[in-house]
Amino acid sequence: MGHKTTIAFSHLGCEKNRIDTEHMLGLLAQAGYGIDANEELADYVVVNTCSFIQSAREESVRTLVELAEANKKIVIAGCMAQHFQEQLLDELPEAVALVGTGDYHNIVEVIQQVESGKRVKQVSQQPTYIADETTPRYRTTTEGVAYLRVAEGCDYRCAFCIIPHLRGNQRSRSIESIVAEAQQLAAEGVQELILISQITTNYGLDLYGEPKLVELLRALGQVDIPWIRIHYAYPTGLTPKVLAAIRETPNVLPYLDLPLQHSHPEVLRAMNRPWQGQVNDSIIERIKLALPDAVLRTTFIVGFPGETEEHFEHLCQFVQRHQFDHVGVFTFSPEEGTPAYNLPNQLPQSVMDQRRDRLMMLQQPISRKQNQQSVGQVVNVLIEQENPDTGELIGRSPRFSPEVDGLVYVQGEARLGSIVPVAITDADVYDLYGHTATAADLLRPQLTL
Repeated sequence: MGHKTTIAFSHLGCEKNRIDTEHMLGLLAQAGYGIDANEELADYVVVNTCSFIQSAREESVRTLVELAEANKKIVIAGCMAQHFQEQLLDELPEAVALVGTGDYHNIVEVIQQVESGKRVKQVSQQPTYIADETTPRYRTTTEGVAYLRVAEGCDYRCAFCIIPHLRGNQRSRSIESIVAEAQQLAAEGVQELILISQITTNYGLDLYGEPKLVELLRALGQVDIPWIRIHYAYPTGLTPKVLAAIRETPNVLPYLDLPLQHSHPEVLRAMNRPWQGQVNDSIIERIKLALPDAVLRTTFIVGFPGETEEHFEHLCQFVQRHQFDHVGVFTFSPEEGTPAYNLPNQLPQSVMDQRRDRLMMLQQPISRKQNQQSVGQVVNVLIEQENPDTGELIGRSPRFSPEVDGLVYVQGEARLGSIVPVAITDADVYDLYGHTATAADLLRPQLTL
């Protein structure tokens, strides 16, 4: 029997990239290739790169250079392959293939051509592909969690963002396709589905002529999965009907990931997001009114060209006023090919770093206070890991999304991939601590988020 070609994967970047990686894994495994977790032993290493901001590109380049120095045959996939096609092939002779963001479904054919001695460039200039429930997939998340992509690409043109250039315009899957994949994942024992796209609140606009998130959520409410979480919910898309669907669909968590980016209308106008500057305060108040238990996560960019100390102070007051549960802060990254790259009044990195640190320091006591509200409560926790040395369990409550929010550290016994009631005894800025709930615990408080 001949040698079976083996392929290892190095995954970088966001959860959209993760799903692309999972589909490539599934397609290669279905075609009979060996999947090896050890890059040193594999015949080829597929690096699914990120090119969203400078720091992500640097991490991708470091990974590629390390593999090249180890004389590995590299397949470069994802956003950097889409972004820097010619440069990568010129500068990395070890790269045997490039696979764009709209071409990952051709990975088997790419590897076959590489095996025959060809150097392959498979990069569509305008990505149009989106995988569906029929595309093989090998999940890389913990057993209880799966990301579910409802759409790909973006029709907005924010001044700082290169995503539309890298991933194309929005293309939504049908409700039927998404529900079918959700049912497949439920049959695999998935406890939490995380809906992702570039703008989840715009789901269906391209396909149906109007957003259909309401109909999608209500359809997913019929699937036997306890938790459904929404990522990338643009605030203007959180209409009363959407908020009602979240409130009335029991397995849809009242967790909203709002990429607000800033609070000051002048900065938002410069970001090409002027529609948001007029509505931030009113929308957040409306969310809290419609969903009293809402957990709000948001991200901000500090140091956008022209951001003054007054603009930044406005943002600080905004964060203080709304008491978000989770806040991520990024410094502006000038991306070649975006309008913001050439804007005047670019700020020094030192000023941007200082503003990021100030805003994060401002948020820390708020996050601690929000976490401490869970102390004395019994909360549901999805158990995902066990510390082999101490036996301590690690999981997440509905308040925490994977990788971006905190964790719950649990004393007691529970099966990995199960959701169990946990009595919370302590909290800090990021995490919660507790033990699997006893009968006495359950009698005291009512089960809560």
